[in-house]
Amino acid sequence: MKEFYISDCARQENKIITSNFVVVSKQIKPKKSGEPYLALTLGDRSGQLEAKMWDNVEEVLNAFEQDDFLKVKGLVNKYKNRFQLTIHKLRKLGESEIEFSDYLPKTTRNIDELWQTLAGFVASFQNAHLRSLVQAFMSDPEIAAAYRNAPAAKTLHHAYIGGLLDHVVSLFRSCDLVSRNYPQVNRDLLLTGVFLHDIGKIHELSYNRSFSYTTRGQLLGHMVIELEMLQAKLALVPDFPVELKTLLEHLIISHHGQYEFGSPKLPMFPEALLLHYMDDLDSKMEAMRAHFEREAELESPWTSYNASLGRPLLDSAKFLAPKPVVPPDDSSAAEAEVEAEYASESSEEAPTLPGLKP
Repeated sequence: MKEFYISDCARQENKIITSNFVVVSKQIKPKKSGEPYLALTLGDRSGQLEAKMWDNVEEVLNAFEQDDFLKVKGLVNKYKNRFQLTIHKLRKLGESEIEFSDYLPKTTRNIDELWQTLAGFVASFQNAHLRSLVQAFMSDPEIAAAYRNAPAAKTLHHAYIGGLLDHVVSLFRSCDLVSRNYPQVNRDLLLTGVFLHDIGKIHELSYNRSFSYTTRGQLLGHMVIELEMLQAKLALVPDFPVELKTLLEHLIISHHGQYEFGSPKLPMFPEALLLHYMDDLDSKMEAMRAHFEREAELESPWTSYNASLGRPLLDSAKFLAPKPVVPPDDSSAAEAEVEAEYASESSEEAPTLPGLKP
């Protein structure tokens, strides 16, 4: 297990560190002089870090590629209020030197318990068609294994092993509660939409060494993949109503909520609208939680700029936490006592020699 993780940057600022990382991205760029430099994004299970190598670059340009593992020595510093690493030396790691658990973040929750929670919700469905459909997905060994391990996104939210399942269970709980407040909402339809809305990410994202997009994911996106997966499983559910099929397809293609966010259609019925807003809320709350966790060591309750939310964030729990009481300075009290004593002595009548008047 490596000793330095990216989350340790605040404690190691302006220090030289040596550690191992996975190469999330690699770019070769020209300096003003025309000579090349390396611009890397390095990763481990605690996050990602931008890194630059300015000197002796020609020696290592072709020594590694994206998704390789490196041993790196360099200086941790800040640039534009963000940590970065200035690389002095690097080498590619051999397979025997790699401890894969060091590099991919994983949910702290119990995967088996999350899966059982999901199954419990599905078993409670009143609509037999929807219950059978979701159970057909869950009983598929390949889909189930991937669903339990896939991240929910590459970087923005729930970007860790088990993130998809964590996100979906969170949404099941929230949507189950909120649907009770709106009688017009079909709970089973809404929860089926929750189960399906990101299932295509098991094929869209690659998460063996680092989180990236598969070729199919880049070309099609998870929504198109989900429509294909839905069509394949519907063939296993006899007499599935065509109207329900159409509603499920709309839930899938409208859940991003806006055209500019990749939705071919806007949400057009209650369950679709609720799915969009609850999905958006859960992703944003997780993005905030993760940002607070990354910067937990900072004294200020204000975080650095969060790119996905477009603002710095205030950790309200840290802001409201009781401030440490500074004990009184004993040396100051002693000095005050001496000054008071001196003032008292100086105020006494000065002694005089016999026969002399002051």
